[in-house]
Amino acid sequence: MKGSSQSDPNNSEELEEGSRSILLGIASQLTKGMDLHRVTLPTFVLEPRSMLERITDFMSHPELILKAGSINDPLERFIAVLRYYLSGWHIKPKGVKKPYNPVLGEYFRCRYRYPDGTEAFYIAEQVSHHPPVSSYYFCSPENHIIVAGDIRPKSRFLGNSAATLMQGESHIILTNRHNERYEVLMPNVYARGILFGTMTMELGDSSKVRCVTSDLVCELDFKTKGFFSGQWNSVYGKIKKESTQEVLCEISGQWTNELYITYKKTGVKELLFDVKTANIFPKEVPPEEIQDEYESRRLWSKVTSAIRNRDMDTATNEKTLVEDRQRQKAKLREEHGKTWKPLFFDEDNDMYTFKGSQGLDMSDPVKSKAHLEQFIFPRSSSA
Repeated sequence: MKGSSQSDPNNSEELEEGSRSILLGIASQLTKGMDLHRVTLPTFVLEPRSMLERITDFMSHPELILKAGSINDPLERFIAVLRYYLSGWHIKPKGVKKPYNPVLGEYFRCRYRYPDGTEAFYIAEQVSHHPPVSSYYFCSPENHIIVAGDIRPKSRFLGNSAATLMQGESHIILTNRHNERYEVLMPNVYARGILFGTMTMELGDSSKVRCVTSDLVCELDFKTKGFFSGQWNSVYGKIKKESTQEVLCEISGQWTNELYITYKKTGVKELLFDVKTANIFPKEVPPEEIQDEYESRRLWSKVTSAIRNRDMDTATNEKTLVEDRQRQKAKLREEHGKTWKPLFFDEDNDMYTFKGSQGLDMSDPVKSKAHLEQFIFPRSSSA
């Protein structure tokens, strides 16, 4: 599967008048800056998958990261991690589509089987509903890679746009490099043209990748297009020695097309990532018929089916049923004085860690794989 279409790299969409009228009706009840998390959006603006699954977009190009730990030069290792991070943004639906808001306790799990015989495991869970927090954990023991963190989106109404402020932090750990850690902060996401004009999604504002061990940081600026000038989906950044602020490299280009890196000492400019030639690596997900009740694809199955069949009335009814069941369970817990706890993650001081990381010995890939298999897929050894 290839990346974004270059005939319409921004995947824009013109809404039908009826759909636009519905959005205008909702917008008339909102005030600028209002939190949108509790606002029920019409199903025609939904992407037919959960946010917990959408996070796997960042695992779509494993060849960019799996061997990063074998790179001896700290700068080139940092560049490999940065390239991997930037490669996950181009996968997006047409127009402005929002993934399902996961319900409390919902989870998504999958695995990856790579051409060289190595594997990786992924688990994500909705660990909080108000405020929304999605925690995730990706691990490939044979490749000495862990990618983990949480996403804490806060949505705001801005008039003809809506912003999703991507709070939370992710980190990439190279376990064969003494657990060298890369901290990642996300840019914000903007939905443009929701009331008039062409609907499209943009990334905006600042982002950062930082590695304390190598004393390197890359501060990225995702630029939104102006009304009369500018380019869609541009990003610019500088890789610096954090202690001295010396600029080592510059990043430029479009995250939906081509990204380049320029080495300051030599002036050499190289292609960093090309969406047009990038293949999206498939994940293996357990069939819905053997999934648990709260696994994403089974939980939202009827909504997804209706959206794909363009039956928005049924999609709305099924989405309401899912959300009503969630509210009913929350009410029963409150009445019985019960506290809900995540299945796959432990919470300590509003920080969430994967329970399966306890007892995980990454120096022994065989044992680590068996441990993750048992923890993430306890009922079946095949995804």
